[in-house]
Amino acid sequence: MAFMDVEFNKNEDLNKQLVFKLSSKLKQVHLGGGENKIASHHKKGKLTARERIDYLTDNNTSFLEIGAFAGDGMYQEVGGCPSGGVVTGIGYVHGRQCMIVANDATVKAGAWFPITAKKNLRAQEVAMENRLPIIYLVDSAGVFLPMQNEIFPDKEHFGRQFRNNAKMSAMGIVQIAAIMGSCVAGGAYLPIMSDEAMIVDKTGSIFLAGSYLVKAAIGEDIDNETLGGATTHCEISGVTDNKFENDEACLDYIRSIFNKIGKPEDAGFDRIKSQEPKEDGKSIYGVLPDSRVKPYDMVDIIKRLVDGSEFDEYKKLYGQTIVCGYGRVDGWAVGFVANQRKIVKSKKGEMQMGGVIYSDSADKAARFIMNCNQRKIPLVFLQDVSGFMVGSKAEHGGIIKDGAKMVNAMANSTVPKFTIVVGNSYGAGNYAMCGKAYDPRLIYAWPSAQIAVMSGASAAKTLLQIKVSTLKAQGKEISTEEKEALLKEITDKYNEELSPYYAASRLWVDGIIDPAETRKVISMGIEAANHSPVEKFNVGVIQT
Repeated sequence: MAFMDVEFNKNEDLNKQLVFKLSSKLKQVHLGGGENKIASHHKKGKLTARERIDYLTDNNTSFLEIGAFAGDGMYQEVGGCPSGGVVTGIGYVHGRQCMIVANDATVKAGAWFPITAKKNLRAQEVAMENRLPIIYLVDSAGVFLPMQNEIFPDKEHFGRQFRNNAKMSAMGIVQIAAIMGSCVAGGAYLPIMSDEAMIVDKTGSIFLAGSYLVKAAIGEDIDNETLGGATTHCEISGVTDNKFENDEACLDYIRSIFNKIGKPEDAGFDRIKSQEPKEDGKSIYGVLPDSRVKPYDMVDIIKRLVDGSEFDEYKKLYGQTIVCGYGRVDGWAVGFVANQRKIVKSKKGEMQMGGVIYSDSADKAARFIMNCNQRKIPLVFLQDVSGFMVGSKAEHGGIIKDGAKMVNAMANSTVPKFTIVVGNSYGAGNYAMCGKAYDPRLIYAWPSAQIAVMSGASAAKTLLQIKVSTLKAQGKEISTEEKEALLKEITDKYNEELSPYYAASRLWVDGIIDPAETRKVISMGIEAANHSPVEKFNVGVIQT
């Protein structure tokens, strides 16, 4: 293989190290509140959130987790909140793809932090966009009270989930809930606004106010089981539909429900028999450079993602800093829009920097996006972008107009969009290449990704110049040594915020994946999107 050289091996070593770090961090995250909390959970006869999902989903199928790193490095002053205290993702139950939301009671008793609300709403958003049935496995102590002001009253806070419950019901999206632990206060509405609500006897409980609050509020003495246990709600109040003796029996019943659900609508995306790429997918590790300033050919990455390594490039000789073209991923027809990282020669013979969007590239991408909408082909964006070209020549050539044309076409696209952040994702390039703000159905990052308004080096130098100018205006001089120390301080802070883990902890991306899993993510994403018919494409006003 042409790539099997010293450079390939250096790239491979670095990228395998990044994947190993990812794997190690995921193992830690999967422990939730820790081994002692898991053991305590088991003593109560309960499965953990991840064990419940494993039991519920079909054997030998994939579970596409969303938000595994939510909350990573956050809330350290109160002991952290691994995975935001809730496990969410797309799985298969009796062959039917669905969204699963499982509170992790090993993390602060499943209490809701601000990031928990954001993650729950993201899970509901994915279910609504793709019209996926949703299963709630409820085991939560409710809002984390010390942070109630950051989670309770605003539009995208705790209460939004109940609004989504109602909206999904009106949309005909199946919602099933199982109360497998605590379910208190406002959180009690979530399972009861679902189509069917099960409860596990002796461990599940649901009430607007627990026994202590009832005593304080109205002076009534009552225990939690009598107040809101399985017997009360299945035999007296009728709030829940059926009770079960343990987690497994409850999950078995949910599986039986999904064994009888009618077939979903079909959006009509084209799929044929899947083929593996001719180029080994894991050789991506050797193709992706060990430095983000080194050029590489994005087509080499694409050929390791598409079936048979067959890729039909669109306008290959025009607008070469963006690669557009058609291929198949696990049998699904796909349109790719990818930043080209190698240095290319324009139609006028000028050299163009890789990873930068020029006017001709933006024009080409806009036209390609419109074509994919016309043909009902889902779009995959591969981001490794430094931004749009700047300078007088670019401005005089109308870069703003052409960039706006691309953003308009992308934003109004009605075929599903999926985004993979391969490397750089800076500034307006993040927007134009379907960043989180532009509603990709799914957005995942590779361990090599960086997301920010600009690169660390550029930002640090800019911020240093501002700081030095401010000090000079105050009549203060700064030595060379002080400048270097300040530059390092700024660079270190900025580089921390560039990390894909920083982005994933805040749900700017749905997760970080091994590049070798990219085909699975795209395929499961399109399969989910195929449940939701595509609306007519209308691009709006575009200046030509």
